[in-house]
Amino acid sequence: MGTPRLASVRLVGCDGGPLRLDVRSGARPGEARPAIVVCHGFKGFKDWGFFPHVAGRLALAGFTAVSFNFSGSGVGKDGQSFDELDRWGHQTISGDLADLATVVDWVTDGGASWVGLLGHSRGGGTAVLQAARDGRVKALVTWAAVCRYLRWPEQELEAWRREGRLEVVNLRTGQVLPVFRDMLDDLEANQAGSLAIVDAAARITVPWLIVHGADDESVPVEDGRRLQAASRSGAGRGELMLVEGTGHTFGVRHPWAGDSPEFDRVLSRTVEFFAAALS
Repeated sequence: MGTPRLASVRLVGCDGGPLRLDVRSGARPGEARPAIVVCHGFKGFKDWGFFPHVAGRLALAGFTAVSFNFSGSGVGKDGQSFDELDRWGHQTISGDLADLATVVDWVTDGGASWVGLLGHSRGGGTAVLQAARDGRVKALVTWAAVCRYLRWPEQELEAWRREGRLEVVNLRTGQVLPVFRDMLDDLEANQAGSLAIVDAAARITVPWLIVHGADDESVPVEDGRRLQAASRSGAGRGELMLVEGTGHTFGVRHPWAGDSPEFDRVLSRTVEFFAAALS
């Protein structure tokens, strides 16, 4: 099939700043192809570790793969550095949802014949919310997805409310990244409504593959089981793929140094799943 073309696209994010997209496709000009939108998680970005490899593999499989940085990712023009600290500090989940809707709008306006979502970790939860409310989404795959966003101990939440900021350490670089009250206020106002992932899971009606590492150190495997149970309580039939002997990123680190047997299984099953959902 050859090497997919890579194009960079800039849209306007929820905060008015740039929303940076990478689009990989082997389509000929004017050819409509199914599109997969890839959503990174907290402290993630479109060029982290496995994401470029994932997008390239999807493009080789016949999809248009669209990966992007959420407005609040904090990662700027070079694609690697957390250098947009004000945007990072004011990130919200509602903002992530608005960004994802903007990307889906752009994909469908561009003539995509079909749209699927692939989300990892926090991005998996956001993909669930979007799939539950957007009839244009025809298939969903989540990797290590959270089933709730408000995950901090009460003591940390109290300090966050009191001090107006939560400090997050980027373990890769040692950089301390402050998250302001915007995130906490958004979650506390909407966690039982528009940001309730489990409730949204019960409304999923499209094919859904839920992938989780059995040894996930960041998001407990119970989150995956809860999402599947919620799906099966509604009209959906979420399929749970537990991957033994691997954790949150399936043995892959940043920068990319190659895949692992577990990651290769996950990616192969993901591509097969999207292909079957399309047929």
